[in-house]
Amino acid sequence: MARPRSTAADQAILLATRAALVEMGWSRLTMADIAVRAGVAKTTLYRRWPGKSELVVDAVAVLFDELALPDRGSLAADIEGTVLQFAALLARPETRTSLMAVVAESTHDPALRERLKAAVVDRQKRLVVQGRLRAQERGELPPDEDPRQTATHVDLVFDVVAGAVVHRALVSAESVDAAWARRFTALLVGGLTALET
Repeated sequence: MARPRSTAADQAILLATRAALVEMGWSRLTMADIAVRAGVAKTTLYRRWPGKSELVVDAVAVLFDELALPDRGSLAADIEGTVLQFAALLARPETRTSLMAVVAESTHDPALRERLKAAVVDRQKRLVVQGRLRAQERGELPPDEDPRQTATHVDLVFDVVAGAVVHRALVSAESVDAAWARRFTALLVGGLTALET
Protein backbone atom coordinates (compact mmCIF):
# COMPACT_ATOMS: atom_id res chain seq x y z
CA MET A 1 0.00 0.00 0.00
CA ALA A 2 1.34 3.43 -0.99
CA ARG A 3 2.10 5.91 1.73
CA PRO A 4 -0.20 8.95 1.76
CA ARG A 5 1.29 12.16 0.41
CA SER A 6 2.59 14.59 2.98
CA THR A 7 0.83 17.94 2.82
CA ALA A 8 3.77 19.56 4.60
CA ALA A 9 6.20 18.14 2.03
CA ASP A 10 3.99 19.35 -0.84
CA GLN A 11 3.86 22.86 0.62
CA ALA A 12 7.62 22.90 1.15
CA ILE A 13 8.20 21.78 -2.44
CA LEU A 14 5.85 24.40 -3.93
CA LEU A 15 7.38 27.13 -1.77
CA ALA A 16 10.89 26.06 -2.75
CA THR A 17 9.88 26.04 -6.42
CA ARG A 18 8.66 29.63 -6.31
CA ALA A 19 11.69 30.81 -4.33
CA ALA A 20 14.04 29.14 -6.80
CA LEU A 21 12.23 30.73 -9.74
CA VAL A 22 12.58 34.19 -8.22
CA GLU A 23 16.28 33.66 -7.60
CA MET A 24 17.32 31.63 -10.66
CA GLY A 25 14.73 32.07 -13.38
CA TRP A 26 13.18 29.35 -15.53
CA SER A 27 16.23 28.33 -17.56
CA ARG A 28 18.49 27.65 -14.57
CA LEU A 29 15.81 26.02 -12.42
CA THR A 30 16.24 22.27 -11.92
CA MET A 31 14.33 19.58 -10.07
CA ALA A 32 17.54 18.78 -8.15
CA ASP A 33 17.80 22.35 -6.88
CA ILE A 34 14.15 22.35 -5.80
CA ALA A 35 14.62 19.07 -3.96
CA VAL A 36 17.60 20.47 -2.02
CA ARG A 37 15.70 23.65 -1.12
CA ALA A 38 12.62 21.70 -0.02
CA GLY A 39 14.68 19.17 1.97
CA VAL A 40 13.30 16.17 0.08
CA ALA A 41 14.75 13.51 -2.20
CA LYS A 42 14.60 14.13 -5.94
CA THR A 43 12.61 10.90 -6.25
CA THR A 44 9.95 12.50 -4.02
CA LEU A 45 9.50 15.25 -6.60
CA TYR A 46 9.25 12.84 -9.51
CA ARG A 47 6.67 10.72 -7.68
CA ARG A 48 4.44 13.81 -7.50
CA TRP A 49 5.32 15.69 -10.71
CA PRO A 50 6.69 14.24 -13.98
CA GLY A 51 8.80 17.32 -14.66
CA LYS A 52 9.62 20.95 -14.01
CA SER A 53 6.75 22.36 -16.08
CA GLU A 54 4.08 20.49 -14.15
CA LEU A 55 5.66 21.40 -10.82
CA VAL A 56 5.91 25.11 -11.64
CA VAL A 57 2.28 25.24 -12.83
CA ASP A 58 1.11 23.71 -9.55
CA ALA A 59 3.33 26.12 -7.61
CA VAL A 60 1.65 29.01 -9.41
CA ALA A 61 -1.87 27.57 -9.22
CA VAL A 62 -1.82 27.23 -5.44
CA LEU A 63 -1.17 30.98 -5.14
CA PHE A 64 -4.21 31.82 -7.26
CA ASP A 65 -6.34 29.46 -5.17
CA GLU A 66 -5.90 32.03 -2.37
CA LEU A 67 -8.23 34.40 -4.24
CA ALA A 68 -11.76 34.63 -2.84
CA LEU A 69 -14.76 36.67 -3.90
CA PRO A 70 -15.43 39.28 -1.21
CA ASP A 71 -19.04 40.07 -0.29
CA ARG A 72 -19.04 43.86 -0.15
CA GLY A 73 -22.76 44.40 -0.78
CA SER A 74 -22.92 45.12 -4.51
CA LEU A 75 -21.65 43.81 -7.82
CA ALA A 76 -19.41 46.84 -8.30
CA ALA A 77 -17.95 46.65 -4.79
CA ASP A 78 -17.34 42.91 -5.14
CA ILE A 79 -15.51 43.43 -8.44
CA GLU A 80 -13.38 46.22 -6.95
CA GLY A 81 -12.46 43.99 -4.02
CA THR A 82 -11.53 41.11 -6.32
CA VAL A 83 -9.44 43.36 -8.59
CA LEU A 84 -7.51 44.75 -5.62
CA GLN A 85 -6.97 41.28 -4.16
CA PHE A 86 -5.74 40.01 -7.55
CA ALA A 87 -3.39 42.98 -7.92
CA ALA A 88 -1.99 42.40 -4.43
CA LEU A 89 -1.30 38.78 -5.35
CA LEU A 90 0.48 39.83 -8.56
CA ALA A 91 2.58 42.32 -6.59
CA ARG A 92 4.22 39.48 -4.65
CA PRO A 93 7.59 38.61 -6.26
CA GLU A 94 6.91 34.88 -6.06
CA THR A 95 3.64 35.27 -7.98
CA ARG A 96 4.92 37.76 -10.51
CA THR A 97 8.09 35.83 -11.36
CA SER A 98 6.43 32.39 -11.38
CA LEU A 99 3.52 33.49 -13.55
CA MET A 100 5.66 35.37 -16.07
CA ALA A 101 8.09 32.45 -16.33
CA VAL A 102 5.44 29.80 -16.90
CA VAL A 103 3.48 31.97 -19.37
CA ALA A 104 6.65 32.69 -21.36
CA GLU A 105 7.58 29.00 -21.44
CA SER A 106 4.04 27.99 -22.44
CA THR A 107 4.25 30.04 -25.66
CA HIS A 108 6.24 27.19 -27.24
CA ASP A 109 4.94 24.28 -25.16
CA PRO A 110 1.28 23.46 -25.96
CA ALA A 111 1.03 20.83 -23.22
CA LEU A 112 2.25 23.33 -20.63
CA ARG A 113 -0.22 25.92 -21.95
CA GLU A 114 -3.10 23.45 -21.51
CA ARG A 115 -1.96 22.54 -18.01
CA LEU A 116 -1.71 26.24 -17.08
CA LYS A 117 -5.19 26.88 -18.48
CA ALA A 118 -6.68 23.98 -16.52
CA ALA A 119 -4.85 24.65 -13.25
CA VAL A 120 -5.12 28.44 -13.11
CA VAL A 121 -7.52 29.94 -15.64
CA ASP A 122 -10.33 27.38 -15.54
CA ARG A 123 -10.17 27.08 -11.74
CA GLN A 124 -10.32 30.84 -11.19
CA LYS A 125 -13.39 31.29 -13.39
CA ARG A 126 -15.24 30.15 -10.27
CA LEU A 127 -14.94 33.74 -9.03
CA VAL A 128 -16.91 35.05 -12.02
CA VAL A 129 -19.53 32.32 -11.63
CA GLN A 130 -19.92 33.13 -7.91
CA GLY A 131 -20.07 36.86 -8.60
CA ARG A 132 -22.79 36.44 -11.25
CA LEU A 133 -24.89 34.26 -8.98
CA ARG A 134 -24.57 36.70 -6.10
CA ALA A 135 -25.48 39.65 -8.36
CA GLN A 136 -28.50 37.71 -9.65
CA GLU A 137 -29.65 37.00 -6.09
CA ARG A 138 -29.43 40.74 -5.36
CA GLY A 139 -31.39 41.56 -8.53
CA GLU A 140 -28.42 43.35 -10.12
CA LEU A 141 -28.26 40.94 -13.08
CA PRO A 142 -31.06 38.96 -14.76
CA PRO A 143 -31.23 35.20 -14.13
CA ASP A 144 -29.49 32.84 -16.53
CA GLU A 145 -31.61 31.49 -19.35
CA ASP A 146 -29.17 29.91 -21.80
CA PRO A 147 -26.29 27.89 -20.25
CA ARG A 148 -24.17 28.28 -23.40
CA GLN A 149 -24.56 32.05 -23.34
CA THR A 150 -23.76 32.06 -19.63
CA ALA A 151 -20.51 30.15 -20.24
CA THR A 152 -19.59 32.62 -22.99
CA HIS A 153 -20.24 35.57 -20.67
CA VAL A 154 -18.20 33.99 -17.87
CA ASP A 155 -15.26 33.46 -20.24
CA LEU A 156 -15.48 37.04 -21.52
CA VAL A 157 -15.71 38.66 -18.09
CA PHE A 158 -12.80 36.57 -16.80
CA ASP A 159 -10.68 37.49 -19.82
CA VAL A 160 -11.45 41.19 -19.42
CA VAL A 161 -10.66 41.31 -15.70
CA ALA A 162 -7.58 39.06 -15.81
CA GLY A 163 -6.27 40.68 -18.98
CA ALA A 164 -6.64 44.23 -17.72
CA VAL A 165 -5.14 43.60 -14.28
CA VAL A 166 -2.25 41.46 -15.54
CA HIS A 167 -1.45 43.96 -18.28
CA ARG A 168 -1.50 46.95 -15.95
CA ALA A 169 0.41 45.27 -13.11
CA LEU A 170 2.94 43.15 -15.02
CA VAL A 171 3.27 44.59 -18.52
CA SER A 172 2.79 48.32 -17.95
CA ALA A 173 4.09 48.11 -14.35
CA GLU A 174 1.48 50.66 -13.26
CA SER A 175 -0.30 50.76 -9.93
CA VAL A 176 -3.59 48.95 -9.50
CA ASP A 177 -4.89 51.13 -6.68
CA ALA A 178 -8.39 51.82 -5.38
CA ALA A 179 -8.95 54.70 -7.83
CA TRP A 180 -7.97 52.59 -10.86
CA ALA A 181 -10.04 49.64 -9.60
CA ARG A 182 -13.07 51.95 -9.23
CA ARG A 183 -12.73 53.35 -12.76
CA PHE A 184 -12.14 49.91 -14.25
CA THR A 185 -15.13 48.47 -12.38
CA ALA A 186 -17.43 51.26 -13.59
CA LEU A 187 -16.41 50.48 -17.16
CA LEU A 188 -16.86 46.73 -16.64
CA VAL A 189 -20.22 46.95 -14.86
CA GLY A 190 -21.57 49.25 -17.56
CA GLY A 191 -20.58 46.73 -20.19
CA LEU A 192 -21.70 43.76 -18.13
CA THR A 193 -25.23 45.06 -17.58
CA ALA A 194 -25.51 45.81 -21.30
CA LEU A 195 -24.21 42.33 -22.13
CA GLU A 196 -26.72 40.61 -19.84
CA THR A 197 -29.83 42.37 -21.18
